[in-house]
Amino acid sequence: FLSANDMNALSTGIHHIKGDDVFVNIQEAKGKTKDEAVVEYHRKMVDIQIPFSGDETYGYIPTADLPEADFDVEKDVALLPGVASQSFVTCKPGMFVIFFPQDGHAPFITDSPILRKAIFKIKA
Repeated sequence: FLSANDMNALSTGIHHIKGDDVFVNIQEAKGKTKDEAVVEYHRKMVDIQIPFSGDETYGYIPTADLPEADFDVEKDVALLPGVASQSFVTCKPGMFVIFFPQDGHAPFITDSPILRKAIFKIKA
């Protein structure tokens, strides 16, 4: 898939690689501050996130340290607004970060007005 496609040229949205077990979601979103970013986690999918259009910082907090939250089983996500990340990592375009189901993460922290990125989702 990677050798056959120009990742920067893919349209926004989901592109299936191996059904629902492996796909990439191309997203564009407004950048957020560390205070605005919302911590999220997944139970079934691993995220590999690759920023294209600018540096992206990700907040991190282990799910063991998170309070109880409503979990959307269909979307495989829990959102925890107001929860502070414990640490941060920054990726430049072309670098990547991996989040496993035990990793709470707060994406889209950037100074870029609009951030374009790929999120590869792999069934855990």
